[in-house]
Parts: sequence; C-alpha cells; structure tokens
Amino acid sequence: MVDEREAQQRRIVNRLKRARGQLDAVIAAVEDGDPCRDVVTQLSAVTHALNRAGFVVVATAMEDCVANPESPRDGMTTQELEKLFLALA
Repeated sequence: MVDEREAQQRRIVNRLKRARGQLDAVIAAVEDGDPCRDVVTQLSAVTHALNRAGFVVVATAMEDCVANPESPRDGMTTQELEKLFLALA
C-alpha cells in the first residue's frame, strides 16, 4: 500500500511541476507581448494540468475512504471528498 501511495504522490508532484512549467510559459508569453491566442492556449494547458492533479488527489483520498471508512484520509468524510471532487468539475 505504501508503494502505491508513493507512486500516486509522484504522479501528483509531476503533474504540479508540469503545471508550474506551463504557468511560467504563460507569464513569459504575457511579458513578451505574445498574441492573445498563444497566452490563452498556454493558460488552458495550465488549467488542465491543475485539474488533473486535483482529480488524482481527490480520487486517491476517495480510494482511501472506501478502503478504510473508519479512518478517512486527513479526517475527511466521503461527503467532504465528494464536494471537493465536484468543485474541480
């Protein structure tokens, strides 16, 4: 189980690092006066990367909740996790 959690954590960190790189590209595009289309395209990529990372975080927490309902991850209830998941949608 620990290996799976570590793998999930690596996936989340990788997605967030990718989003950070894409955000740096958005900032550079704005500073350089790049065309609006390019800025919006990069911004869309950042949004997508962050959403994917968020879905992985919530999905992992939900798996923990289902596997061990007496001890939800970070003290969160299934309802709280559902609310977070829907906030990402």
